[in-house]
Amino acid sequence: MRSADRYMTARQAAAALGISLATLYSYVSRGMLRSEAVLGKPRTRRYLKDDVARLIERKELRKNPAKVAANSLHWGSPVLESALTLIDQNRLFYLGVDAITLAQHAAVEEVAALMWLGDSSHASDLFTKESLGLPPKIVALIDRAPHLGPIERCQLALPLGAAADPSAYDLRPAAAARSGAHILRLLLYAVCGCSAPSPIDVALTEAWTPKRKSTASAFRAALILCADHELNVSAFTARCIASAGATPYEVVIGALAALRGRRHGGASEEVDALFREAEETHQHRDVLGKRLRLLGGLPGFGHPLYPSGDPRAQMLISLAKSKGRGSAVELADSLIQAARLLTGEYPNLDFGLVTLARALDLPSGSPIALFALGRSVGWIAHAIEQYADNQLIRPRARYVGPIPEIP
Repeated sequence: MRSADRYMTARQAAAALGISLATLYSYVSRGMLRSEAVLGKPRTRRYLKDDVARLIERKELRKNPAKVAANSLHWGSPVLESALTLIDQNRLFYLGVDAITLAQHAAVEEVAALMWLGDSSHASDLFTKESLGLPPKIVALIDRAPHLGPIERCQLALPLGAAADPSAYDLRPAAAARSGAHILRLLLYAVCGCSAPSPIDVALTEAWTPKRKSTASAFRAALILCADHELNVSAFTARCIASAGATPYEVVIGALAALRGRRHGGASEEVDALFREAEETHQHRDVLGKRLRLLGGLPGFGHPLYPSGDPRAQMLISLAKSKGRGSAVELADSLIQAARLLTGEYPNLDFGLVTLARALDLPSGSPIALFALGRSVGWIAHAIEQYADNQLIRPRARYVGPIPEIP
């Protein structure tokens, strides 16, 4: 993010806060606001926009706490504490480590161990031969549902796996992490039918692109980039379910239902439909223009937390270019250019997943399948964090219905 986008001058900050310059300087001296010297202008100070915004919200909270509470549920102020994921300056971090770096160098299992237990070295203890094996009865039942989509098969598999896991009700961190390893392997089988005791990215490669072993790095990156994204709707759902004392299996079942919605992971289906329509015509701008008129926005483009572009999408599109089919990437590039001209927005994670899936000729439903498989790591991490908090998430509603007659 450019400095101009992050900072305000003293006059701008004072105007935004509705105070005088003298009061602004007193805020700094009292530690309520940070200021920095401008390079080359030692007598000039600048102020972080985020700090000013926090002070404005604090004022609003005193004036109208109900309004602030309501706004916090829609890209507003943080509503609970978490040590898992930070989104800052157009970058994504898991436990303080850059997610892009992890996607380039770490194994999926290592990221799971990092997010579940705070230490990637626990991966070898979590993902053992025992945790990688699946009961034959569960495999047989999943195999009877080839007509279902990947998310539906996951939702079918999880109750079966829970019934076969007697330790599922042990909610202590180490035990919940072991359940997480079982869940991840169960979802993998539901997604691609692979039961081999191999790393997740290798299993996906053997199932989907057996003749192109180099795609394993692309699968690994996609899963890691999908692992968590702060308090999105499915993660918040996971935390609510976990706060009730439900098992990790039940947490993931509920989170999958939220992910399936078209305003969350289900958006990948709309993006895929956009690709299919664009393939039929060379008038890509017209195709996007029609979607803009019908929907008021473009599926697969824009993200409130990444005004300069979603770094996850950037990496996935780059991998699609290096690992996949050129025609699919050319179509993606054309759509990106047309969208920039129409809306000025950049592609987001959903667009990146669809681009990668099409470039690698993956089966139908694979974008949301990758999303679900990767995000299950984050859901379990949120559950473990919520178990440790040991608080029921139970907000109050502001009643706006008919007023009852009370004698």
